[in-house]
Amino acid sequence: MSAPEPGGVVWRTSSYSASHGACVEVGWRASSYSGNQGDCVEVAPASEGILVRDSKNPAGPALAVPAPAWQAFLTTLTP
Repeated sequence: MSAPEPGGVVWRTSSYSASHGACVEVGWRASSYSGNQGDCVEVAPASEGILVRDSKNPAGPALAVPAPAWQAFLTTLTP
């Protein structure tokens, strides 16, 4: 189940959540550099740092990037 939030964040229940109501939700947000055709990269904050996934395969795997590595990545992208 997903619910849109202001700012483009979509919360989804993690596939690792228990079925008895104790669940983990992740807020995914499409990259501002992505097009409107659904072929974009989505990111979400997590306890591991930042999760990154392909929007065309939301049920597929996500890459967990530690927060310091994500910050270094973003710093190299900014001139």
